[in-house]
Amino acid sequence: MDTASAAAPRGQRLEGKPIADAVKAQVAAAVAARQAQGLPRPGLAVILVGDDPASEIYVRNKARACEAVGIASQLHRYDGNTTPAEVLRKLDALNADPAVHGILVQSPLPPQFDADEIIDRIDPQKDVDGFHPYNLGRLAQRRPILRPCTPKGIMTMLSQTGRPLRGQHAVIVGASNHVGRPMGLELLLAGCTVTSTHKFTRDLATQVGRADIVVAAAGRPGLVAGAWIKEGALVIDVGINRLPSGKVVGDVEFEAALPRASYITPVPGGVGLMTVASLLENTLLAAEQLSPAA
Repeated sequence: MDTASAAAPRGQRLEGKPIADAVKAQVAAAVAARQAQGLPRPGLAVILVGDDPASEIYVRNKARACEAVGIASQLHRYDGNTTPAEVLRKLDALNADPAVHGILVQSPLPPQFDADEIIDRIDPQKDVDGFHPYNLGRLAQRRPILRPCTPKGIMTMLSQTGRPLRGQHAVIVGASNHVGRPMGLELLLAGCTVTSTHKFTRDLATQVGRADIVVAAAGRPGLVAGAWIKEGALVIDVGINRLPSGKVVGDVEFEAALPRASYITPVPGGVGLMTVASLLENTLLAAEQLSPAA
């Protein structure tokens, strides 16, 4: 067992709310300072296509968070039969609108849409989700500006543990463009040795069992057994899965992992709150780039 893991506490819940609240307070103070200088409020435009219930909740939560910190938010809603061309025209208009500093297209999109085409149409300077190839490329080249929100939020959470990241072995479960892949880049940038696992990985238990840091982002309830977690490991659970009973759980067997982990994020109440907080940070950063102080 490595020294860092041996010295770490056990069974600590890494709650998202206090960390997210601190980030929001910082954003609110920065927005107020901008306004005091006569600069425009950061503006976020959200496009919602269809009537997915989860998307409705996410969009509503983002609007409330914007209001709380002084960011001007606008929602552009389209029904599920909307053509991609109509949304692309709206994106062009938002790209050209100086009052809009950030643009977010809520996923999932209806089947007639090519998500890549939509993402590529967003001005990279307004891509507050951090999904545009330009922004992911900057992250890969160690020159990040607008970073994907969930990995960025996870890095903020990790910084609050006081645990050094450099030299740690991080294992990421899941390789999506939104979380798994950029998470690996973030951890590489922090000096970790990174192993990315996916549906073709053999013996996932062995891979996870070697990890000082586990980031589970596969979207499969209970995929990561608590018994796999190395003593003292730091566990970040990105999964949000609703069981037939209605209960929401993560990708990690929380109760079994809790006594083995040093820190572990709960689901709900963990990473999801940090994703929204990071979106606010990105919107502020985009505004600072597009409407800088004199």
